[in-house]
Amino acid sequence: MNSLRLDSLLVAQATLPSPLGPTLLAATARGLAGCWFSDQAHHPGLLAAPEDAGDPFIAQAARELAAYWQDAAGTRFRVALDPQGTPFQQAVWQALLDIPCGATSTYASLGRALGRPQAGRAVGTAVGRNPLSIIVPCHRVLGSDGSLTGYAGGLPRKRDLLAREGRPSTAILRATRTLEALPA
Repeated sequence: MNSLRLDSLLVAQATLPSPLGPTLLAATARGLAGCWFSDQAHHPGLLAAPEDAGDPFIAQAARELAAYWQDAAGTRFRVALDPQGTPFQQAVWQALLDIPCGATSTYASLGRALGRPQAGRAVGTAVGRNPLSIIVPCHRVLGSDGSLTGYAGGLPRKRDLLAREGRPSTAILRATRTLEALPA
């Protein structure tokens, strides 16, 4: 998404501290549009929206993220979302929301779930462009071999998030191999 287009939709932004570094939240009039670590790939950079931690979507996201940092496995995000992207990206991001906390999936599995079994690379690109880190759980997607690949926030953060959700790195490979062995 072009950052100029995103800027024209945003009504508020706020930067919050987190155990994994500063996190930028951005909201439209319809919901939370972004949640980025300050140094992650595809960060939109400076936004034209006013700083407003009291915006209803930003305030709700901040409360839910604080709960996540306290007990990731017990947190369910309910803030309204308004990520900006292509129809395919939207479909992939919606599929990410179906991966429960404590579980993982693969790019290939997501492609199959979307009816596009040969679209693993396109799925990976869409996952990497997810503008709602943590909230839309792109960190729960692994390579087909169980490897911790492709997290825009960096692999150390991905490993940390999965561990917080009850998926320590030693269990990730076993769980993914089990998932891939299941019939489609």
